[in-house]
Amino acid sequence: MIAVKGDWVRIHKIILTSPERATQLPDDTKEVPLEMWDKGFLLNARAREGDEVEIESIIGRNLTGTLLEKNPQFHHSWGSCIPEILQIGRQVRGMLQEADNE
Repeated sequence: MIAVKGDWVRIHKIILTSPERATQLPDDTKEVPLEMWDKGFLLNARAREGDEVEIESIIGRNLTGTLLEKNPQFHHSWGSCIPEILQIGRQVRGMLQEADNE
């Protein structure tokens, strides 16, 4: 994957290593690094996956990190359709209409 200036990309960066983390944190938190993932427009002329790059985030912040991907996508969902929930809006509108007619 090759990204060029202006491409929408995702980066990763270790902000603090485990030993650099605050001592008052819970043990399970202290054992892992503090990491950042962010997306923005590539400022480098060209870059490959794994290169250190600079981006401009959607709110205008300049950030540096390791290039992970170009045109990142969401890979989550809200789960399967629940048919009972589809009827809630209709039922509420019906109840409100009945209340208005009384």
